[in-house]
Order: sequence, then structure tokens, then C-alpha cells
Amino acid sequence: MVITLQLDGEVPLYEQLRNQIVIGIATGVLEPREKLPTVRQLAEDLGVNTMTVNKAYALLKQEGYIVIDRRHGAKVSAPPESDPRQELSPKLAQELELIIAQAAIQGIDPARFQSLCAPIFAKMTYRYT
Repeated sequence: MVITLQLDGEVPLYEQLRNQIVIGIATGVLEPREKLPTVRQLAEDLGVNTMTVNKAYALLKQEGYIVIDRRHGAKVSAPPESDPRQELSPKLAQELELIIAQAAIQGIDPARFQSLCAPIFAKMTYRYT
């Protein structure tokens, strides 16, 4: 997986890294149970501080996207066995509400919003088992 960070961007580096790993999981670039680079290795590859990678990994672990084992390092979490029709998490609902609000302010109607989302969602190959 190729990760590129905008060093002078407004979004913190750890958040950019977290977001790219989440997208990598959702699009199938990163497979369930796939081993991730060590904190030190990824920091070196990206040219960032190890604390940046450590913070991204901690956030991904907290959100359930990865598991971290001291002996085996970080791996992509196995797919959950939950019902995909379950309620949205409060965090996801809040993020969606903000995105939809921004779209509405820009004059995008619901049908147009859905048509903009469809091709993006189609790229996501992650499925529940």
C-alpha cells in the first residue's frame, strides 16, 4: 500500500495516516489479518516521527480497525461477525451528519449527493463474513 502524507496540510499527519489505512482496509488493499509495518519502519518510510505512527496505530486500535500484539506487531482486524444492518455508531452518524450538512450548504440535493457517493462506495470491497 502506498501512503502519501501532506506534510503541510491542515489535517494532522496521524489523522491522514489513520484515514489512508481505513480506506486501504475498506478497498481491500489491506486484507483482514494482514501484518502492518512496525511503527519504526513506517515512520522511517514516511519520513515522520515514530510518535505520529504510534498515535495513528493507537487510534486505529481504539476504533477496532487493527489489533496490536507486542510479540507479533499490528495486524488488520478480522472482519466482525456482527449484523451489517446494525445501527450506525454515534461517531459515524456525527461524521455523516457533518458531511451531509456541508453538501446541503453547497446546494447539493439528496439525489445528487447519493449519485456522488455511489461510485465512491462501489470502490469499497470490505464485506462482513
